[in-house]
Amino acid sequence: QLQASGGGLVQAGDSLRISCAASGRTFSLSGVGWFRQAPGKEREFVAGSRWWSDTTYYADSVKGRFSISRDNAKNTVYLQMNSLKPEDTAVYYCVADFTKVPLGTTEHYDYWGQGTEVTVSS
Repeated sequence: QLQASGGGLVQAGDSLRISCAASGRTFSLSGVGWFRQAPGKEREFVAGSRWWSDTTYYADSVKGRFSISRDNAKNTVYLQMNSLKPEDTAVYYCVADFTKVPLGTTEHYDYWGQGTEVTVSS
């Protein structure tokens, strides 16, 4: 299971870190990631990481501003978001899979978190 937290209301230019606590068979995970869905828009990939290495992937829209990291001892995934923009406003979902790094929006993944809402005011 995945439990996301840390969302909130911030101003443009601010930073925010959201977290995702994983439970269960975390030792078998292959990859984790973050997706987001803004009001009226389709869900989109934000960032992904291999569970047991530092290989990371980012959407072009967040590259250089967002950073995904893991604390394997705590079974937690983080998304550090800097220089936030109003267009980053969305519900952010953490995702985990036993066989791949979550990157595409049309694939099936083993676990989805419940989402945490991030609102960036201008």
